[in-house]
Amino acid sequence: MIASLMMYQRAELSAAHDRLWALIRDGLRGRGIQAPDALSQETDEFTVWRDPQLALSQTCGMPYRLFLHDQVSLVGTPDYGVDGCPPGYYRSALVVRADDPRMDLLAFRTARFAYNQSFSQSGFAAPYWHLQARGFFFADRVQTGGHLASARAVAEGVADIAALDAVSWRNMERFEAFAAQLRVLDWTAPTPGLPLITAARNDADTVFEAVQDAIATLAPDDAQALGLKGIIRIPKADYLAVPNPPGTPTSAP
Repeated sequence: MIASLMMYQRAELSAAHDRLWALIRDGLRGRGIQAPDALSQETDEFTVWRDPQLALSQTCGMPYRLFLHDQVSLVGTPDYGVDGCPPGYYRSALVVRADDPRMDLLAFRTARFAYNQSFSQSGFAAPYWHLQARGFFFADRVQTGGHLASARAVAEGVADIAALDAVSWRNMERFEAFAAQLRVLDWTAPTPGLPLITAARNDADTVFEAVQDAIATLAPDDAQALGLKGIIRIPKADYLAVPNPPGTPTSAP
């Protein structure tokens, strides 16, 4: 058995994630679904997502539609109450240095773009289509491996612009001093948020109920810390309908 909620994990939120998992875990066990005592937050993401004994994890919409949708069961989508988005949806903040004099996206046509992974919806696919609508995409790119690293690359002058998951950016504004050196230049269009998944053998509706009950009974301070408003159902077809940029990876790392 394995479970992980690593996508928005930070040291400051670790205890809240653990308490959320304890509620979910007990709810799963009470409904006849095996669940581990603790989260495996440091385990490689694809190792978790493809484990045949996966109790619960959160993935990104792009890996889900590219690599996972026919291997796992879609449980539901946490609602983080992202401004400018329907419940369960999110968008990307295009951030630049606060002192960068350029005030329009077109002025960044030749800028260096920092992105976490090429299979990231918020870090790569969303900004790709946002910029394509304006006639270009960044030719000068640097891969960082994570949203936090992308934001830091911009703050430190290694890159000029980055696309950050709105929830990740919200957390950086709360916890990272360097975030004050950045500003949001633009926002991408909303797309379905980071879905929860379980092993194909598990009943997704039962897992949904356990998560729903856990969020409803989570201590208000923990719910506020995690930004959780609830969980909703977004159809699988809506995830699969989101377009991929040309040259998208066809196999997982």
